[in-house]
Amino acid sequence: MNLRTMSAAVALAGLLAAGTAGAAELSIVSGAVGEDIQELRTQLDEFQKATGHTVKIVEMPASTTDQFGQYRLWLSAGNADIDVYRTDVIWAPQLAASFVDLKEAMKDEIPKHNPSIIQSQTVDGKLVAFPMFTDAPALFYRKDLLEKYGKAPPKTWKDLTETAREIQNKERAAGHKQMNGFVFQGAPYEGLTCDGLEWVASNGGGQIVDPDGKITINNPKAAAALEMAKSWIGTIAPEGVLSYKEEESRGVWQTGNAVFMRNWPYAYALSNGDDSAVKGKFDVVPLPAGEGGQSAACLGGWNLAVSKYSKHQDLAIELVKFLTSEKAEKERAIDQARLPTIPELYKDPDIAKAQPIVASWGAVVEKAVPRPSAPTKRQYNEVSKDFWTAVNETLSGRGSAKDNLAKLEKQLRRLKRSAWE
Repeated sequence: MNLRTMSAAVALAGLLAAGTAGAAELSIVSGAVGEDIQELRTQLDEFQKATGHTVKIVEMPASTTDQFGQYRLWLSAGNADIDVYRTDVIWAPQLAASFVDLKEAMKDEIPKHNPSIIQSQTVDGKLVAFPMFTDAPALFYRKDLLEKYGKAPPKTWKDLTETAREIQNKERAAGHKQMNGFVFQGAPYEGLTCDGLEWVASNGGGQIVDPDGKITINNPKAAAALEMAKSWIGTIAPEGVLSYKEEESRGVWQTGNAVFMRNWPYAYALSNGDDSAVKGKFDVVPLPAGEGGQSAACLGGWNLAVSKYSKHQDLAIELVKFLTSEKAEKERAIDQARLPTIPELYKDPDIAKAQPIVASWGAVVEKAVPRPSAPTKRQYNEVSKDFWTAVNETLSGRGSAKDNLAKLEKQLRRLKRSAWE
């Protein structure tokens, strides 16, 4: 522990001991994917040891859509049982009214973090949540299989389609009947909004709704992107992908039954675990480009917010400071390959040694495409649901992409007139 970290821990313990009569119990929600509870527990134990206060984890559903719904129920009821919420990067506009403004409390920490991420969590001048880690997906590929068949990592979706089909078919012919060419998130939920946006944006089809609030999704390039993805179902992707979220995709991949996978950085460390069939056999590259000639990775990331209904607001803010500190971000980068929101950490030699992938993922994050939560404001969830429904309908063969996007445009226009104009 360096002097800065030690002094921060001492100051934290002193502040909490002086400001709290007796030990308190805080509650924080878990995340949605991977071994989130276990990784969070380690740092919470450090906080408990430093302060004498206890922290309980309230487990959340695996679907971020279901998680958001639960948040809304609790917050609309003024529930005081949850002190600290973990929030997706897109949720700030919808939940701002229920969270404490962290701007003053975090004023010394704000300059260390990526300005665009801080801005994404600022609503009408109020800092709704503070960044814990950022996220952007990449293409995981079986390095051993591509080398076996003399293939290079795909640079375009067309390359991926052809390579996935060839390797899948040859592996099945050789006896590996469960091999799939490509797995991703095809279930009707927020994850499909991310995947669908990446296909559309990389094909030059825009961002569903542009930054000025103009609805742009109903166009030929967007339709072509979704028809391309539809062609994967039952060919290089299993029919079951239509119900896959992140963990179902990782399950197929990590048992050695996929050539390619689209997923987030958390899956990298887990895929190199001792129980993984692909340990040491894979690598990652940016997601492929479409006809638009560019790769598009959806911006993700998780933040921490303090409920305005918490009975321990000051203590909850100290927990947020602890979990978003440079020390905590470095630990998560080393142990779970979580991407830091503090730019300096991408140059950290300890992180580079433990997780070389983190440094290379920095370039992916810089070019990440945001979902249209800012221009659609409080209606983002409805916009996203309408989009992922149109995408899932197309993938499932229920209507053409052209027809489904035309229907989507009409739905979005109704939403815009009633809500975000």
